[in-house]
Amino acid sequence: MPKKKSKRKRSEDVTEKSDGMDLEGGVFTQRSAKKIADSLKQSAEESPRRKASPFQSAMSMLTFYINRAGKQLSKSRLSTLHRAKDELRNDFGKQQKR
Repeated sequence: MPKKKSKRKRSEDVTEKSDGMDLEGGVFTQRSAKKIADSLKQSAEESPRRKASPFQSAMSMLTFYINRAGKQLSKSRLSTLHRAKDELRNDFGKQQKR
């Protein structure tokens, strides 16, 4: 008998059941890229459940959110989130190679 396809998306499962770090509520809805980056950094550094470095954990959560929200994000919102990535790199002393 073939497997029944789940109506749940993988991203929904990851969001609800992940052992990843705990985030401050509304972190991704803040207007400032710096505030988003600061909140992610603080959460990553304080989380006892993360499995990677704080930088990797924070960047992964931000990237996951951007990918999950996808086409529903406005251009200005997407731009703010990408600037938050740059802020995270600066906060952790990781310079993007160009």
